[in-house]
Amino acid sequence: MAKPAQGAKYRGSIHDFPGFDPSQDAEALYTAMKGFGSDKEAILELITSRSNRQRQEICQSYKSLYGKDLIADLKYELTGKFERLIVGLMRPLAYCDAKEIKDAIAGIGTDEKCLIEILASRTNEQIHQLVAAYKDAYERDLEADIIGDTSGHFQKMLVVLLQGTREKDDVVSEDLVQQDVQDLYEAGELKWGTDEAQFIYILGNRSKQHLRLVFDEYLKTTGKPIEASIRGELSGDFEKLMLAVVKCIRSTPEYFAERLFKAMKGLGTRDNTLIRIMVSRSELDMLDIREIFRTKYEKSLYNMIKNDTSGDYKKALLKLCGGDDDAAGQFFPEAAQVAYQMWELSAVARVELKGTVRPVDNFNPDADAKALRKAMKGLGTDEDTIIDIITHRSNAQRQQIRQTFKSHFGRDLMADLKSEISGDLARLILGLMMPPAHYDAKQLKKAMEGAGTDEKTLIEILATRTNAEIRAICEAYKEDYHKSLEDALSSDTSGHFKRILISLATGNREEAGEDRDQAREDAQVAAAFQCAAPGLECSCPKLQGCIELRFSSCQWVCS
Repeated sequence: MAKPAQGAKYRGSIHDFPGFDPSQDAEALYTAMKGFGSDKEAILELITSRSNRQRQEICQSYKSLYGKDLIADLKYELTGKFERLIVGLMRPLAYCDAKEIKDAIAGIGTDEKCLIEILASRTNEQIHQLVAAYKDAYERDLEADIIGDTSGHFQKMLVVLLQGTREKDDVVSEDLVQQDVQDLYEAGELKWGTDEAQFIYILGNRSKQHLRLVFDEYLKTTGKPIEASIRGELSGDFEKLMLAVVKCIRSTPEYFAERLFKAMKGLGTRDNTLIRIMVSRSELDMLDIREIFRTKYEKSLYNMIKNDTSGDYKKALLKLCGGDDDAAGQFFPEAAQVAYQMWELSAVARVELKGTVRPVDNFNPDADAKALRKAMKGLGTDEDTIIDIITHRSNAQRQQIRQTFKSHFGRDLMADLKSEISGDLARLILGLMMPPAHYDAKQLKKAMEGAGTDEKTLIEILATRTNAEIRAICEAYKEDYHKSLEDALSSDTSGHFKRILISLATGNREEAGEDRDQAREDAQVAAAFQCAAPGLECSCPKLQGCIELRFSSCQWVCS
């Protein structure tokens, strides 16, 4: 597997196993496959706990100890999707890619999606290793086989990608960016027909950083994203390939998150795609893929795999996934970032309240209570009357109506409304009938109960309420659920996200007038600090050597 660039953080889900002993592992695998039947649990646990480099050493030790080919023995002992996954893990990435491409072009028909996914997403180095592995494994030339099995512009772009000659992300020429934008525009939008060669040359050779600037400038110049032009000008597999290239230029992890989601959504699972991606990205960017998947689809990759697969196959995939982002204790950085941004905005903004619902003049809670009782009495329900009364009274007035309804009829107005109306209307009306603090407390409780956490609701409520509103919510939460809101947040969230939420939930933000000197000083500290969260290495020369970062009031401070 490719190593991260120097200074880059490792983003794979599979790591080298500590205390690794290839001979001991080879013996354990031999024992697991010896005799009648095989210990599949032992096989999957061992292989998914070793890095690809370590698996290659195990293969060599197995051959030395037993004179047998480990992959051949695994193929003999295992079956189906589980076998395909385990065997894929045992091959070096380049040989795994070579096998996938060989399968994609073997026999009648071609798996164009597989060709697109691999060749559009690999780096120059990975492409060169793939070409060499294909030659070594099959004694054939990959480019010649691709040419023999594809055609047209689709073939030409694949051949360009196979060269592995994309420019490196060095300094980008502004003039060349403008020229490429003009060339793409003239090759597509301004031309009768399409000059596909320009699209192939520019998208197949320019550096990623250069192309990102081209895409941004193309949108400014033409008023439409490059993807829209590709869809309008190209077609078929060539269009799909070029769109995949653009997606990988923008974000390779996002491209794979989308591929994984499509592989599992709906009826049936595209297991070959699922296996190929989980194997190939487990030591490259699986953590980034998981993060984007959770943000984009509002569910964890782990849970989607868990619900869509079964047996030892599922267990092995979940090991490669490396963790459940919906589980309590998992860090959700996008949520934390959004919460902090909303916090910053609300700290400086002074918003004049301009609500659409105001106290009604000549308010008569007795008449309103009787009108609501009449609207719900007998057969059918007069929903128009209910809507008209409740949406034209302030919350304080609605609480008086509830008390009056109870006094007059000995009945709970909320219970009667629940029994008479349903669906979205019921949720809206019942929400309006609750005191705001109790309504917010209920939404927070719902966001944290059951499997997974609705981070967006936590962010929306806690990042936007005033100190007084926060304190009222905390009291309501304690009253309604006999547990403090802080305890609930602590048990259901983690890391920096939890720290920000708990800090917000204290309701202790300074609400005095602005202090320009303090604001200027805070801005200077923030600019010099460069540390986005606790636990990260501090880059501020004045603060290097700090043992720990902690969140205090509204500032990151060193302790």
